[in-house]
Amino acid sequence: MKIGMIGVGLMGHGIARNVMRRGGFSLGYFDHPGNQPTDELDGLGATAYDSLSDLAGASDVIILCVTGSPQVEGILTGAGGVIAGLKPGAVVIDCSTSLPASTVKMAEAVKAAGGEFVDAPMTRTAQFAHEGKLNLLVGGDAAVVEKVSSVLASFTDEVKHVGEVSAGHRLKLLHNYVSVGFMSLLAEAAAQSADAGIDPQSFVDVLANGGGASVALDRLSPFIVSGDREALPFAISNALKDFDYYRQMSAQAGAQVEIADGVYGALSKVVEKGAGDAYVPELVQHFRKG
Repeated sequence: MKIGMIGVGLMGHGIARNVMRRGGFSLGYFDHPGNQPTDELDGLGATAYDSLSDLAGASDVIILCVTGSPQVEGILTGAGGVIAGLKPGAVVIDCSTSLPASTVKMAEAVKAAGGEFVDAPMTRTAQFAHEGKLNLLVGGDAAVVEKVSSVLASFTDEVKHVGEVSAGHRLKLLHNYVSVGFMSLLAEAAAQSADAGIDPQSFVDVLANGGGASVALDRLSPFIVSGDREALPFAISNALKDFDYYRQMSAQAGAQVEIADGVYGALSKVVEKGAGDAYVPELVQHFRKG
């Protein structure tokens, strides 16, 4: 089975290396300026393609790991895109964080071209991707998910089939809303604590031994205590994008968004100041006075 990889960024590089190392699959990837260095992949025998349609034509499974719905739509349906070269029966796996409505539309386009589609967004960080220990939330037909199960297993700890096409992306947006929402609330509290001169370790310890104990605290506490942002290398601009997707999804569902709107506004102010490339733990600094 030949795998095509589109999006060899922080997450995609980890997926690609484990598809080859752990899965033993042959890999081709789309050569793009946004890729991480591909020396390791090239050394393992990967083939670079400068054409999306050519990569699709050489692949039985195509994995997408890009920023979001506009990129996925362009890659699949644009001129010279994946659908233009798709092999009959090939499976497209979208590991991006995308809007459910767009996912349904893209699945229909792939199906009309003779392929299959599953959405499989991730819920862990780049370090887990590198180690081949991602968790996936998968939406799609059970038979199609089973067809690509060995590919998914090559870069994951857990693969959870959560429903039909788009269910994975819906749950991912719900997950990120809760996760980033928790961390934004915690960052605001940590900023006020720092401005008041409270010892940062004492702040962390009080939360850890009480109602603030959480994965959010685990990820932010290195920055709160010592300024180390690397526990969560996730850009604030990407968090804002996910919140925007969540609000769009909620609007389509007629769901309440008052709390989401508040967090979105706080993140927007940071990005508007030019700090979109900062990591989420750095919200602690950006939420401080002055």
